[in-house]
Amino acid sequence: MTQPAEPVGAGNRIITAGYDGPWSGLPGLPNLPPAAAVLVADNTEAVRAVWQAATTPRETLVAASTRVGDEQAQGFRESGLAVVRAGQVEPALTEREPEVGRVWLLTSGSTGRPKQVAHTLESLTTVAGDPPPRTWLCPYATGAYAWWQVVTLSLSLPGQDVLFIEPSELDRWPKMALDAGVTAASGTPTFWRQALFRSGDVLAQLPLEQITLGGEPVDQAILTRLREVYPEARISWIYASSEAGAAIVVHDGLAGFPAAWLDRETPGRPRLSIVDGELVIASSKAAEGMDAAIRTGDRAEIVDDRVLITGRIASDEINVGGSKASASKVRGVLLDHPDVEWAAVRGRKAPLVGQVVMAEVVLTEGSSTTDVELTAWCAARLPDYSVPRRLRVLPEIPIKETLKSDV
Repeated sequence: MTQPAEPVGAGNRIITAGYDGPWSGLPGLPNLPPAAAVLVADNTEAVRAVWQAATTPRETLVAASTRVGDEQAQGFRESGLAVVRAGQVEPALTEREPEVGRVWLLTSGSTGRPKQVAHTLESLTTVAGDPPPRTWLCPYATGAYAWWQVVTLSLSLPGQDVLFIEPSELDRWPKMALDAGVTAASGTPTFWRQALFRSGDVLAQLPLEQITLGGEPVDQAILTRLREVYPEARISWIYASSEAGAAIVVHDGLAGFPAAWLDRETPGRPRLSIVDGELVIASSKAAEGMDAAIRTGDRAEIVDDRVLITGRIASDEINVGGSKASASKVRGVLLDHPDVEWAAVRGRKAPLVGQVVMAEVVLTEGSSTTDVELTAWCAARLPDYSVPRRLRVLPEIPIKETLKSDV
């Protein structure tokens, strides 16, 4: 086996709840088998496993232990990976040589149990060039594709330090970021909405030069809010998935991407298409074993020469007595209301008509808008079958470990 060369970013600073120092100073995990699924309790364990994956010949999966059940862990062992968790090693049940350099990821599980997809550190590294020195905030679920994007950025380029945030620290990350000197941060639209809602004053003190959004549909309202707080920052939207890799990057501050990018053949860039209303991507950065053209499951619409990603096809359509209400359209109307900070829309079983539309919203601070007024707002802009029949006001924006919310 060939020993990997030390990563260029070995001297970059890594900050976790249990470590503050360079990548190269991280102690390895003891007795780590050459092919292992490392189910970690926190980011300190995770970055130790990453450093071993980057500097020694091995095959690795890193995931938060809370995302993996016993049945899936058994599947790892049957596939030839030892399972390491809480300092204990459960040996693989299938003997085989490690696929040196392979990095396994778990998908977000938006449509069920997280699936396992194969990458390498090279295929996960999508940023090149000579970016300015920055300290990044990484709040993503450990081992998720977006988490690896920040990790490989720091490993592959000098001057890219990282502050990792645990799920239990999400309420106070703006203060932690201020103390650590964070200048760049990446998160889902739900993450940014919640941060502005809870900690807008502290957030505005952060000297952010780069703001990145991804992982969920991005609407113009959240982009505009962030631009108001950070008029000088570069604001980027990235469409990426574990299966297709990072496929779309937009910096112009507008929701969606230019329709002129569709069906365009550009060397080194993914090919983007819309087939039956679904975004389809062909990319050299896709995970191993994927189809040449990957059906993403995301609905795409062309509006005013922009392609908007409006939500998951499987969950977007609500059948109300034979009429098809679009959850994403209803949500868009609610978010257009000046007093609505966040909204989620879904179908609810109902006698006679099959389903009705229901919605949950979080209002801006100090708003006294009522559910009756919001229903009237929707009735003036939507067909009757799309108007929410039940509308509930929540005290704050709900967020999952993946930094997403069920919208």
